[in-house]
Amino acid sequence: MRVVYIAPIEALAKERFRDWSKKFGEFARVVELTGETAADLKLLDKGEIIISTPEKWDALSRRWKQRKHIQQVSLFIVDELHLIGSEKGHVLEVVVSRMRRISSHIGSNIRIVALSASLGNAKDLGEWIGATSHGLFNFPPAVRPVPLEIHIQGVDIANFEARMQAMAKPTYTAITQHAKSGKPALVFVPTRKHARLTALDLCAYSSAEAGGMPFLLGSTDEMDTFIGGVNEETLQNTLRCGVGYLHEGLSDLDQELVTQLFLGGRIQVCVASSTMCWGRSLPAHLVVVMGTQYYDGRESAHTDYPITDLLQMMGHASRPLQDSSGKCVILCHAPRKEYYKKFLFEAFPVESHLHHFLHDHMNAEVVVGVVENKQDAVDYLTWTFMYRRLNKNPNYYNLQGVSHRHLSDHLSELIETVLNDLESSKCVSVEEDMYLKPLNLGLIAAYYYISYTTIERFSSMLTHKTKMKGLLEILASASEYAELPTRPGEEEYIERLVRHQRFSIDKPKYGDPHVKANALLQSHFARHTVVGNLAADQQEILLSAHRLLQAMVDVISSSGWLTLALNAMELSQMVTQGMWDRDSVLLQLPHFTKDLARRCLENKEKPIESIFDLAEMSADEMRDLLQLSNSQLQDIGEFFKRFPNVDMAYEVREGDDIRAGDNVTLQVTLERDMSNLPSSEVGPVHAPRFPKPKEEGWWLVVGDASGSTKQLLAIKRVALQKRARVKLEFTAAAEPGRKDYMIYLMSDSYLGCDQEYEFTVDVKDAGAD
Repeated sequence: MRVVYIAPIEALAKERFRDWSKKFGEFARVVELTGETAADLKLLDKGEIIISTPEKWDALSRRWKQRKHIQQVSLFIVDELHLIGSEKGHVLEVVVSRMRRISSHIGSNIRIVALSASLGNAKDLGEWIGATSHGLFNFPPAVRPVPLEIHIQGVDIANFEARMQAMAKPTYTAITQHAKSGKPALVFVPTRKHARLTALDLCAYSSAEAGGMPFLLGSTDEMDTFIGGVNEETLQNTLRCGVGYLHEGLSDLDQELVTQLFLGGRIQVCVASSTMCWGRSLPAHLVVVMGTQYYDGRESAHTDYPITDLLQMMGHASRPLQDSSGKCVILCHAPRKEYYKKFLFEAFPVESHLHHFLHDHMNAEVVVGVVENKQDAVDYLTWTFMYRRLNKNPNYYNLQGVSHRHLSDHLSELIETVLNDLESSKCVSVEEDMYLKPLNLGLIAAYYYISYTTIERFSSMLTHKTKMKGLLEILASASEYAELPTRPGEEEYIERLVRHQRFSIDKPKYGDPHVKANALLQSHFARHTVVGNLAADQQEILLSAHRLLQAMVDVISSSGWLTLALNAMELSQMVTQGMWDRDSVLLQLPHFTKDLARRCLENKEKPIESIFDLAEMSADEMRDLLQLSNSQLQDIGEFFKRFPNVDMAYEVREGDDIRAGDNVTLQVTLERDMSNLPSSEVGPVHAPRFPKPKEEGWWLVVGDASGSTKQLLAIKRVALQKRARVKLEFTAAAEPGRKDYMIYLMSDSYLGCDQEYEFTVDVKDAGAD
């Protein structure tokens, strides 16, 4: 029996994982999916309660016919289902539709439980997930664990920043009026900058008007003890007067401390950036939403918060068993006041966005064989929420009428458009105007969970002459990076970054998200520290980079370009370690600087160039050379234990009897020295500059490095623990004679541990006895 819980937002999934591990951990294995297929398959195998985001479950459940564990799910819980109407809602829609389809296909009864905010069209959603009229409960918005008193105030100032400044005093007034006798107050603001400034404003008002520190609920001595470990100076100052603030730019430790001080009743007020409303339990008596707009970089304009975010913020004003009612004050631009009055007191309807994002989902279903012809494609759509809404709200979906014929024509036209686009980007082939076959590019896009437009771009831009500069530009051009926001004032900073990088960018537009991706990748390799929002953007870029690069390696391999494939693999190492390919490999070691690496290279006894050179030194020699403390040397010792030391043996099967044009089988055995590892598992890569734990991966490549073209003949992706046996097959040369080939073992995570060897095959004449 397996239970799957889907949370549409990563932060919510993490919160649920922490909570359920404590609650259910004693009698069930609770696991959270990572987004790396190999690791997730292991987690799926051993987990009983599986927590995931829609994207991770989509990537894993696409191959449900081959993966029995997915068919064994008996309870499928979808939280915050109203987010089906948000930008990423199409993935949520696809995974729920798929679970219904699996249930119907294998005849097992997968129970689907969906939870949502109050909705105007809950009946449609209920019928779509298969709920009966007895299993559908739709409560009006006023029904809450604790009744909520909502006040909406308009501020009639057109300029965004001036309006935000004008809202600081009403926010202070709201706290003093509605959160008397130390009851907790939570203030939501648009950005991390506003979080800091609002906290300072509230401190200033409280000391000027109350003549003390009314928001500090604990003693000052106690607070001084707590803030000793706080990194940010401004936060130290605001905490002293009882006001904390939270945003994504704070360290995990600072975020946890502020959260605990607020929950523990040591500080009365917490100011949080708007995105912190998800995935963090911050119950309060009063919630103030200070401004209902944020700057949308893609539109280059200030935009209203999604209603779903606003409802989530309001939901924090709930302390069951402690309060008889919660309070919420919403400060908005005066012309929007009536709009919020209507939407916050009435249930709102949600619509599907799937028709705008159908290409990648359709490509994936063609690849796994669920959709084999155009009729299958139309059938696939009948399982979706979009299909249920087409004749309920035809104008929204551009339908000309609601008869059966109109519906049928609309779906056929939608499918034609999508398949034509997939065919022209060489992802799918349409045969006899009916039958669908996946092509190589479509297979790669679906396997690595990337957009068909990205794979088309990779295929058209890569050539055998592409160098490292070009590889970087092509990586940064991925559609996955088109969503990176551009904020006011950032363009100058991006321009400064671009000017100081190793590779120039031709005719850069500094507001272009792809230029930003390129600049932030290069600053990651150069180890230039970026801060604030740019640091968050850089993390997002790095998290997608590995699957994009693996897809790129596959596209290059399909063309047989050896040098370029090896360069793309090196780029993957650079992403993991945050350094350039030309830097000293010693920079991967803890506490190492460029000066220290230079000192090793200039060592009189013997120049220390590689990690293995350094590891072979005695402890005393190393201490004298590096002049580091004992604890720092210990960290380096721990790194040596983790750094891969792999023995590679290989032999050509039936090497005495290979004729021109035959298949050659190369048997490779890899064995890793694990004598120093404390456990029998390799564990994650040592990569402090990469934003999350990463598992090691390897490529084995056979190439013909003679001549100017340098052909890649065979490639395999390998996950290596202690030992691996791998077969590589390629076609022998068409001409008889002795032929030299190269075999390469390439890491995707560490620089300086790749191996290459030459081997010879004696090719006989095809017609000889």
